[in-house]
Amino acid sequence: MTSAEEQLPRRFGQFLLFDQIGEGGMARIYLGKRSTELGGSRRVVVKQILPMLSGSPEFSRLFIEEAKLSAQLTHGSIAQVIDLGREEGQLYIAMEYVEGFDLRELLKACTKKQIPLPIEFTLWIVGETLRALDYAHRRRGDDGQKLNIVHRDVSPSNILISFEGEVKLCDFGIARAMGSGEEVPEEAIQGKAGYMSPEAAAGEPLDARADVFAAGIMLWELLAGRRLYRVAKGAAPSLDQAARAEIPELPARGYPNEAELHAIVMRLLSRDREARYPTAQAALRDLEDYAAKASLLTSPLRFGEWLMEHFGAEILERRQQREQRASELEREAATALEAPPESASGSALSARVDSGIEPSPPSLQGMVRPSAPAPARRPGPALVVLVLAVIALVVFFALRGS
Repeated sequence: MTSAEEQLPRRFGQFLLFDQIGEGGMARIYLGKRSTELGGSRRVVVKQILPMLSGSPEFSRLFIEEAKLSAQLTHGSIAQVIDLGREEGQLYIAMEYVEGFDLRELLKACTKKQIPLPIEFTLWIVGETLRALDYAHRRRGDDGQKLNIVHRDVSPSNILISFEGEVKLCDFGIARAMGSGEEVPEEAIQGKAGYMSPEAAAGEPLDARADVFAAGIMLWELLAGRRLYRVAKGAAPSLDQAARAEIPELPARGYPNEAELHAIVMRLLSRDREARYPTAQAALRDLEDYAAKASLLTSPLRFGEWLMEHFGAEILERRQQREQRASELEREAATALEAPPESASGSALSARVDSGIEPSPPSLQGMVRPSAPAPARRPGPALVVLVLAVIALVVFFALRGS
């Protein structure tokens, strides 16, 4: 997946990047490792913002501002931001590595295998998303003031699902930087309109209810089994469609208390903000109440078991391939680091360059040479005296014994 001119593994600041696992209109996404001075390490995902965006002062300001807020979010349903900054002229954000799918990938896998996603897992995914949003919307800073965080891009590609059945929301606040007013490539925002609230599509100021609407779109689509807005094949929903927010009725599927479930969805998707759920917490409460009454409660354990049952072979193969590839690259990098300096002019230097690890500075190269054989050392006077004393004692005791 790497670009033709790029060689991996390579160093990027404090990270060793192993594999490029994605690329979009905003960023290149890498799997890497961050090591500590004490020898510990952890897998991370590093998102390098593309140069065309990193070079924008306004985008950079908003991106860093929002990423700093995101780094304050510590919740089990939110992918943790580990670090952010600028390296090699590129903005980046590093976050925890969640081994699994994003929701978009999971739905594609279900479609390919003709496996429907059970209703209880649909409710679990959306419920965990609402739980993450509720925490973020209510989060206060050290001064006790609300941070007023709005995600602005709640969509399947930002819902991470681990092989253990955990659900985590990622990429808080990046959409605000995308709306900085700077020239942004069309592919960077393509498809986002499909999960926009009407007020977002109209360019109005946003609050937490915009995220509630986006969660409603995901729930509608998971229940209906199709995209909310119909478009031509290969096209993406338009801002005009998002602004109109024309919501079709959900098809009957025979779920328990289905009318109650549909009423929750339609309130999530109210075009009028005042008629919409005022908070993610209020929507979550109704959704959990419905799941409990309909006996559709589940857990990460059961979701993980379902994932393994239907996608176990692919999951294990994917995990083994990634682990094997990462181990090979780590060994390659370690070998390059341990290579003796005198070999830097030959194959060891090539290995270091290929692995992205810089060779030693020229001033240090070649300074360590194999030592010449040391000349034989003659015994010193102290050693001679000690030997003679031992001999005298041996002779004394021998004569005494006779």
